[in-house]
Amino acid sequence: MRRILAVAAAATALMITEGLALAADGDPAKGEVVFKQCMACHRIGPDAKNLIGPVLNDVIGRKAGTAEAYNYSPLNKSAGDNGLVWTEALINEYLPDPNAFLKKFLTDKGKADLATGATKMTYKLANEQQRADVIAYVKTFSKK
Repeated sequence: MRRILAVAAAATALMITEGLALAADGDPAKGEVVFKQCMACHRIGPDAKNLIGPVLNDVIGRKAGTAEAYNYSPLNKSAGDNGLVWTEALINEYLPDPNAFLKKFLTDKGKADLATGATKMTYKLANEQQRADVIAYVKTFSKK
């Protein structure tokens, strides 16, 4: 009986682990739906133009604060000037609280004096699965 319980527990743990890995990967189709919330400020795709926020084509692998013809907040620009390059993991950390993320990034770099003001991005995406999905969608418009 103990052996059966041990096997069942191991199988359950494996299914949970695999489920978490799949959730972390994100679904681009679901991300496209989530991205509709972002469209108040951002565009993505071949004809995208800057709005309140920058175009998000090729954001993965791009230095923060460098989208062409976009006027960034000093906070965002400072983060890029101090080495912030967008990866999927960093975007995932950024989306729940953009201001807190940028200020922490600069403070961790020893640039607390630059960690002032606010980014233009006021939207916060707290849901972990939605972040994974929207990142998967944005990734389809990035070369990296």
